[in-house]
Amino acid sequence: MTTSRTAPPEVTSGRRRRWRYLAGLLVLVALLVVGGRLVWSWVDPLGERSIDRSQPVLLQSIKDLSRFEAATGSFQVVVDLEKDANFLPDAIKGTRTLFVGAGGVDAYVDFSGVAAGAVTVSQDRTQATVRVPRAQLEKPNIDNSRSYVFAQQRGLFDRVSDFLSGSPTDQRELYLLAEKKISEAAVASDLRARADANTKAMLSGLLKSLGFTKVTVKFTDEP
Repeated sequence: MTTSRTAPPEVTSGRRRRWRYLAGLLVLVALLVVGGRLVWSWVDPLGERSIDRSQPVLLQSIKDLSRFEAATGSFQVVVDLEKDANFLPDAIKGTRTLFVGAGGVDAYVDFSGVAAGAVTVSQDRTQATVRVPRAQLEKPNIDNSRSYVFAQQRGLFDRVSDFLSGSPTDQRELYLLAEKKISEAAVASDLRARADANTKAMLSGLLKSLGFTKVTVKFTDEP
């Protein structure tokens, strides 16, 4: 016949007390961790903030414009620029960058050089002939918000050099190359022809609104 041994009341009470202490300690640790994270996120000692101490913008000059913005073209080009070392493989020394360059080119007609006799009117003031210069192309305006590096491969030496220099790769060459290619594309396009046609339409509409029934617009290089 076996008899079961029961722990004395003092031992049972002591065990319960220890479990209560342990549970309370765990709850306290959890509260400290949660509170510490909240305080850390609120104070954020390692966080950064931006302070703009720029000087006021200084107006340097104002110029009167005597030109008509006749047309604008939107262009995009993918620049593939590769630089190789003479005697080292690309994995050691060399870079290849794919850059998406986007921007616009304006076509305008400059009226400041129009001669005094550029407008001739018939005696009955029903017909007018206007001579204006042809459209010119403005310098490409690269849109920074739509221009970005799509992909880049760098050799080991280039990676180490960029890491030690602590500055990102200079992208000025990419922007200049994109600007050059967009400018060439604008010259090859029909942007100037569209601007010439828009200029004729604008001047014809303007003079007809003044009462002329027949308006002829010619360019200075036309007979």
